[in-house]
Amino acid sequence: MGLGILGTKLGMTQIFDESGFATPVTVIKAGPCVITQIKNSEKEGYNAIQIGYGQVASKNLTKPELGHLQKSESPPLKYLKEYKVSSVEDFKLSDKVTVNLFEVGQTVSVSGKSIGKGFQGTIKRYNFTRGPMAHGSKNHREPGSIGQGSTPGRVFPGKKMAGRL
Repeated sequence: MGLGILGTKLGMTQIFDESGFATPVTVIKAGPCVITQIKNSEKEGYNAIQIGYGQVASKNLTKPELGHLQKSESPPLKYLKEYKVSSVEDFKLSDKVTVNLFEVGQTVSVSGKSIGKGFQGTIKRYNFTRGPMAHGSKNHREPGSIGQGSTPGRVFPGKKMAGRL
């Protein structure tokens, strides 16, 4: 595995080719990241580089995290990620890792973390349909029945119900 980089999604846009065909693209602010730790095979048993991204105020980190970052004389960073590398000789603590690491046209693997949407009902969470809206109906956005009666006398595991999304 090679060295990677962390970033923030800024939004979406589109790029037009010569024939006028629009291609949707995601705009990502990638880096700069700081090398916060270098792990070598003599001490830890494997070669790896830990990088940090997203400078924050020091009050937003715990004292152990601040102590770890002060060893490398790095600013307070919100995100830390470790990448296994074949050799650590090319890296030094507090070096910056930027997008210059990649070449034009290179295929990259991107993963993300979506924002939480809080506690949501079954309509938003599972695309359930709502009940009737008129004539005395009292189940407009309710899930409906959640199982049988006294037999089996329980709700089966995995039942789709409201919850964190």
